[in-house]
Amino acid sequence: MPSDSPSEANPTRNPRGIRRVAIVFAGGPAPAANAVISTAAASFLRHGIEVLGILHGYAHLVEYDDDHPMQEGRDYIKLDLSRLKRTRNTRGILIGTARTNPGKDVSSPDHLQDPDRTAPLRRVHRALESLGVDALISIGGDDTLKTANKFKRYQDTLPAGSRRIRVVHVPKTIDNDYRGIDFTFGYFTAVEFLASEIRNLLADAESTRSYFLVETMGRSAGWLAYGAYVAGEASKVISVEDLEDKELTEETMTDPRTGHSMTRKVMHTDKLIGEIVHVMQAREQEGKEFGAIVLAEGLAEYLPSRYLQGARFDEHGHISLPQTQIAKIFAKQVEAEYQRRTGRKRRVTGLQLGYEARCALPHAFDVILGSQLGVGSFRALVEKGLDGVLISVAQQFSLNYVPFDDLVDPETLVTVVRRIQPGSDFQRLARFLENYPHD
Repeated sequence: MPSDSPSEANPTRNPRGIRRVAIVFAGGPAPAANAVISTAAASFLRHGIEVLGILHGYAHLVEYDDDHPMQEGRDYIKLDLSRLKRTRNTRGILIGTARTNPGKDVSSPDHLQDPDRTAPLRRVHRALESLGVDALISIGGDDTLKTANKFKRYQDTLPAGSRRIRVVHVPKTIDNDYRGIDFTFGYFTAVEFLASEIRNLLADAESTRSYFLVETMGRSAGWLAYGAYVAGEASKVISVEDLEDKELTEETMTDPRTGHSMTRKVMHTDKLIGEIVHVMQAREQEGKEFGAIVLAEGLAEYLPSRYLQGARFDEHGHISLPQTQIAKIFAKQVEAEYQRRTGRKRRVTGLQLGYEARCALPHAFDVILGSQLGVGSFRALVEKGLDGVLISVAQQFSLNYVPFDDLVDPETLVTVVRRIQPGSDFQRLARFLENYPHD
């Protein structure tokens, strides 16, 4: 445990009286994660404020009790300037990550009054309290934002005089599907990495007169798929947004987590397969017997249940999309439909890309963006005295701070995902670049 008397902050430089902050990173990795962590930590350290890096997300915090106190080196580390030296441009995550969700049993404001449902949040609070933490910097995706909001709201229910740990959140996801910010750190690095892979696959496809179905990350939105398609010069992109103008049907299935009946919207897979084959035939008319089709993994959420036998679910209730492997599922069906229509064979290979991009060496833009967001956490907590805000940038990296209440549904405590708007200029760009005639 840290000493009881951390370095005193200069009150003129730290008017909020913050003496110790903790940084937690949760969810999947993203390029430039260390730019955020390093710059945030350095900002506090230079104002005499100690910084603790919580190891592996909330995994250790939720296990805290009197018999399992927080242990330095196992559960957290002290982030000092020597440890942070030249780390902004490095791969990976200095403090590790995990998907542990301490707010998984809280899905409405009423649940915050239930001591059983809030027990994990209580353990997180007690763990941080035991470390003498005054503020928490949360870094993660929309699920981690939900956790940060629930942690803040849980503290609102504590008795007067209880220790209050302020919390701010830095948005992280290579999916770029965040409301409140234009682009998330790591997005452009991931796009460039995937685009480079697609360009390699196109050279292979042209040499062998074949096709690749390339599955990219993107559970709820197609930003990554669209970006990789445009920069990688692929033949077509299909994402969840593209299902909105297609006919969907409803299906009733048993929720494997609860055993209860549930109704969900599903796609007509034969229509999507037919659309891909149409692209192949149209390209052949132009003398192109090869190509790469980009699919967003989120399409798997709309697969009929016959494709989801044995599917896993994570702690946030999401289908495990990496195991579904939608590109491989569709590849054989595209081959069969192409042969049925043309009487000829064409090799179609399904590939899943994503993990390779999450810890790619960050590009300059993402390092700059991540660094500004890291500094923003200091400015929000120390200079502005804020609590419960998302750190954001706009225009020329100008900082702004978005209240959690503007990003989270007050009744369900669920964040609203930002999709590519149908008919937007970005979507129109993708469609314009498709080099085949539309029906």
